[in-house]
Amino acid sequence: MSETIRLEPGDQAPDFTLSDADGRPVSLSKVLADTGRSVVLYFYPAAMTPGCTTQACDFRDNLTEFADAGFTVLGVSPDEPEKLARFREKESLTFTLLGDPEKEALRAYGAFGEKKNYGRVVQGVIRSTIIVGADGRVEKAFYNVKATGHVDRIKRELGV
Repeated sequence: MSETIRLEPGDQAPDFTLSDADGRPVSLSKVLADTGRSVVLYFYPAAMTPGCTTQACDFRDNLTEFADAGFTVLGVSPDEPEKLARFREKESLTFTLLGDPEKEALRAYGAFGEKKNYGRVVQGVIRSTIIVGADGRVEKAFYNVKATGHVDRIKRELGV
């Protein structure tokens, strides 16, 4: 398998501007500047699939705890805004979903590349979560995570 970039704590988080579920542009730098909060930036393969739904609902159900601890949650997938809007409505998601159909942010964060799927090497989204501090630097980076139980792990790691 070829090497995929991996961000490390202390790295500058790559800025991006992606469309949200309503087609509005959202940039990481603006979210950081406007909120003054750290960001839980999680990358998932596809809206409305079983594992991604489990993970999104887990973030939704723990959103107040993240917010109370000073974190903004953003979910990123290669989906188009229309699909993200349907996902948000169907699952009553109350955090921002961003679409990256060109996979630019996914690649910049090491969340797209070669991975094993049922024993075969394929190109795809590598389920990942990057914690970006209010200063725009990576605080923690989790790659190849499982959909189930990951939110609890992040909460433990962040002391939420």
